[in-house]
Amino acid sequence: MNISVKTQQLPAYIALTRLNRPIGIYLLMWPMLWAFWFAASGMPHWPTLLIFMLGTVLTRSAGCAINDFADRKVDGLVERTRNRPLATGALKSRDALIATAVLMGLAFLLVLMTNRLTITLSFLAVVLAVIYPFCKRYTHYPQVVLGAAFACAIPMAFAAQTNNVPAIAWWLFAAATLWTMAYDTLYAMADRRDDLAIGIKSTAIAWGKFDLLVVAILQVTVLGILAFIGAHQQRGAVFAAGLIVAAGFAVYQLWICRRRDPARCLQAFLNNNWLGMSISIALFVDYLVNP
Repeated sequence: MNISVKTQQLPAYIALTRLNRPIGIYLLMWPMLWAFWFAASGMPHWPTLLIFMLGTVLTRSAGCAINDFADRKVDGLVERTRNRPLATGALKSRDALIATAVLMGLAFLLVLMTNRLTITLSFLAVVLAVIYPFCKRYTHYPQVVLGAAFACAIPMAFAAQTNNVPAIAWWLFAAATLWTMAYDTLYAMADRRDDLAIGIKSTAIAWGKFDLLVVAILQVTVLGILAFIGAHQQRGAVFAAGLIVAAGFAVYQLWICRRRDPARCLQAFLNNNWLGMSISIALFVDYLVNP
């Protein structure tokens, strides 16, 4: 009977962990891959890379589960989130907490296959991932916490690959944090009206009419930091071309959001997958042609 119930609830668990919407996995994965390629100066250690890719799926899924637990009383009031499983009653709060614990536990087992420095850094990542959903009640800058949580994969990747976290890793950490702030502000712009009504805070609300200007500044800063890192690591024309393509995607995002239409803001958020992918592909190819 219990097995039957759990089977019937499988679609609800998939929705809880957003496995049916993998955009968050991609956005978490791209900077992690940048870190591995820079840390290894090319092809990273494949078993370690596989550990991190699996860990990306698990930690993002756990983050979605704890996010829905934190938002369980307000998701039903927001058009975009009213069908989430905790809001509809398909799952209970306890189910979300258990899912979070199981997924984080599995991710930690993967981290145990690396080294002590990586394990130590993983605790910071867990703390940031857990507190992020609750920050929306107390600060207009939860995107900063989310950005740092996502970017924790970068020093962890350097630690796992080289057992060291050099200064360049922290520059990349800064770029990833600012990128997350930019695209999550676009995401928050889609919910701004509902968030204002129910008291949820975000950078989209804090920056008001200057939202796209600040997002543009963040995007320029991210690309500038990546250009600096590329020069420091002696990357060539292919990587530079990837940054130019990424800049094109950034301009496109700002353009389609110019009227602050919620559907367009969500489209711009999703477009960041292509921005991250263009940088990743350029970096991989650049190391192939310019070891």
